[in-house]
Amino acid sequence: MDKLLEIFVRGLIRKGDLEVETASGRKFQAGDGTSPRASVRFVDRAAQLRLLRNPELGFGEIYMDGQLQVTRGNLLDVLMIAAGNIRGAAASGWLSLLQKTRTLMRRIDQRNNPNRAARNVSHHYDIDSRLYELFLDSDRQYSCAYFERPDDSLEDAQLAKKRHIAAKLLVEPGHRVLDIGCGWGGLGLYLAKFCGASVTGVTLSKEQLAIAKGRVGDAGLDQRIDFRLQDYRDVPETYDRIVSVGMFEHVGIGYYDAFFQKVASALSDDGVALIHTIGRPDVPIATNPFIAKYIFPGGYIPSLSDVLPAIERAGLTVSDIEILRLHYAETLKAWRERFMARREEALVLYDERFCRMWEYYLAGSEASFRVGDCEVFQIQLCKKVDTVPLTRDYIADRERALRARDTDAPRIRLAGE
Repeated sequence: MDKLLEIFVRGLIRKGDLEVETASGRKFQAGDGTSPRASVRFVDRAAQLRLLRNPELGFGEIYMDGQLQVTRGNLLDVLMIAAGNIRGAAASGWLSLLQKTRTLMRRIDQRNNPNRAARNVSHHYDIDSRLYELFLDSDRQYSCAYFERPDDSLEDAQLAKKRHIAAKLLVEPGHRVLDIGCGWGGLGLYLAKFCGASVTGVTLSKEQLAIAKGRVGDAGLDQRIDFRLQDYRDVPETYDRIVSVGMFEHVGIGYYDAFFQKVASALSDDGVALIHTIGRPDVPIATNPFIAKYIFPGGYIPSLSDVLPAIERAGLTVSDIEILRLHYAETLKAWRERFMARREEALVLYDERFCRMWEYYLAGSEASFRVGDCEVFQIQLCKKVDTVPLTRDYIADRERALRARDTDAPRIRLAGE
């Protein structure tokens, strides 16, 4: 078993410096000796077998179950080495076969009909809300922040994200805005408070909805915001603006036509829509099996080649695409550091296994964005080619105007604060 493990690890890890200690105490090194550097130890032979059977799933599981210990460096260092090498995983025929099989099964694994979509959302979002307070900003923005400057705080970067999106949407006072996947309501509150919009937000999370509704009342915006427990497919109204941030990853590849056809039917003829989603910079592959099983069941990170044909079939026009590259890596770094700083509080809410799972999720996601395996797409859509200005200067102009309103404004409080 030790020799088989060594053959696999050395075949996969060609860059970086990873020292491995097997359950029997045997040590070997993989990689070219360059940074990052880390060491791991397998606690028992069962852990080695779990890794070999299904590497991408097994690696996360044995860490979560305490069967893998990091003895030099930290978990992020280990996952940076893994992420930096896995894109060249053709070196391992078994790993390549598993990836190709999962990719072929995408449509089956992502049968996100309304009932299953609701269960998937509940799995991740209807957990103890205090967990998210440990690592998110005060507005509970659970998506990629926008770092205008390298030294921006998480709070500033999340505010800049909302401002950037509002500028691209060209929201005017009185506009009717649909927020698909409104989360805890932060973006909807921003658009109502600083842009003068009337906002409808839909979510499938009961926990998120309860907090979002409480925030509306606290902000005195009951007449301008309507947050609902509703599937996007069931929205009957028409809107001037449609936005979706961090929700498209939950749609499922078999439902892209339904999603964009709903956007098209719900968007006014002179309307603007913006889809903000995690994406892949290269060819489509299946969702990481650990993420699919434990974190986001039914989730999928698309390539542009997955998305653009569905947009075309819906009769929508792509008016702008912006790729946010390392912004999410920096966001995840802030989340991971905040979570680890308050890990003892997380242990009060959940057990050690859950905390190790969450640590693996945050560190693994950060590693993926740092090595270029994931990025963020902001896709602006309209129905007419002359809906948005001819140049992108309007984005910066509107951001400046919004910054004058939102920078020194009192923070919109969370319900119960």
